[in-house]
Amino acid sequence: MHPTDHAVEATGLTKRYGEKLALDGLDLAVPRGTVHGLLGPNGAGKTTTVRILTTLSRFDEGRATVAGYDVTGQARQVRRVIGLTGQQTTVDDLLTARQNLTMFGRLFRLDKATARRRADELLEQFDLTDAADRAPKKFSGGMRRRLDLAASMILAPAVLFLDEPTTGLDPAGRREVWQAVRGLAAGGTTVLLTTHYLDEADQLCDRISVIDDGRNFVEDTPAGLKRRIGDERLEIVATDPADLGAISQLVARVAGVEVAVDEAAATVGAPVPDGVRALTAVAAELRASGLDVADIGLRRPTLDQAFLHLTGRRPAETAATSTVTTAAEEAR
Repeated sequence: MHPTDHAVEATGLTKRYGEKLALDGLDLAVPRGTVHGLLGPNGAGKTTTVRILTTLSRFDEGRATVAGYDVTGQARQVRRVIGLTGQQTTVDDLLTARQNLTMFGRLFRLDKATARRRADELLEQFDLTDAADRAPKKFSGGMRRRLDLAASMILAPAVLFLDEPTTGLDPAGRREVWQAVRGLAAGGTTVLLTTHYLDEADQLCDRISVIDDGRNFVEDTPAGLKRRIGDERLEIVATDPADLGAISQLVARVAGVEVAVDEAAATVGAPVPDGVRALTAVAAELRASGLDVADIGLRRPTLDQAFLHLTGRRPAETAATSTVTTAAEEAR
């Protein structure tokens, strides 16, 4: 891919806080119009990376560009083409949704008429028109987050940075935000997303960079990361545990793979490179043999399992509660 096709590029980013090395030669390349995830445990360097790319923090070594602008030498230009949404909403509870967006438009130096027109456009885009004249304090968590996303899109930025965008939201609120992010990406906005929630990355991201101790660990698509821990597994639950031996022999013969038997759970499991074909063939043989099973299905690896396999630990499920995590906190 030609460098101009990347909305975000970083090479050899290094950042120190005293003796603590927060970033250790981090590389990043995010194609335009995609959603790219940064995954890693607490202290891995995710927020430090976002702060550097949004010109909020300087780095010690390396190079970084956003939308073609150097984040150090052209910081002002970078700020004109990006949006940033932190871990908590920044909207004013005393103003209505429309007033909030109009106020942000004025802060971005739009004239009154343009700010009002842009507010109405964003209210429609984020499905908030019916709530335009209500104060955010009466909103659900998902609606507040969508309003916050709308505020970050006042100038229709080329690149949007989302730092833990669904922290503290219930499942319904998270789905609302996911839908909004998908809409932004479909409209051509490049999104760089940090998250602790692996299902979120799985749902939203075109590619994921797993980082740990300030270094690149691995980068791949969500499906690619899951494939790294092996194939799908065919699992069969026996109705009668006495049939486990016969079922395991049948699976080994039909699928041509090594089979594992769990007598306590009365299951037979096997990794299968072509899951659908193996499932179909084994089910047909079971039916023909007269062996009765309680359940049969494919179990695909999850992103959580892939992360645990790659790093040896899980990302924290509880994010920080401060509005903006400071670089020093991230470095700890």
